[in-house]
Amino acid sequence: MSKVLIIGAGGVGQVVAHKCAQRRDVFTEITLASRTKSKCDAIAAQLHGAIATAQVDADNVPELVALIEAEKPQLVLNVALPYQDLHIMDACLETGVDYLDTANYEPLDTVVDPQAAPAPGACGVCPAPAPCRPRRGPAASA
Repeated sequence: MSKVLIIGAGGVGQVVAHKCAQRRDVFTEITLASRTKSKCDAIAAQLHGAIATAQVDADNVPELVALIEAEKPQLVLNVALPYQDLHIMDACLETGVDYLDTANYEPLDTVVDPQAAPAPGACGVCPAPAPCRPRRGPAASA
């Protein structure tokens, strides 16, 4: 039915590749790409070669475009690092390929101002360094 290009071969990429391989009625061809091709190859071996693999630098839009043009997927499924989202999205826009993301965008150069953060234990629940979130439910009142 459709060809999918999965970008990212970490823990989430492994699960996504396995799930897509289970639905060959939907994903007739699967390519898994990552900065480290050996990670893709290890996942492909778990699936007995049911998927193709490729190396790509997800920070390099021209390289992403070249891979998308070579593979010709109907969908790019992004499970790479959040700061790479815009690069992958730009490549999809340039090639006209559908894009699906599983994470929120996070800029690479985000700097947290330590002066603006609450003091450790500011939540009133734990002595953990800030930022911490108070627990919800019955344990929160303990």
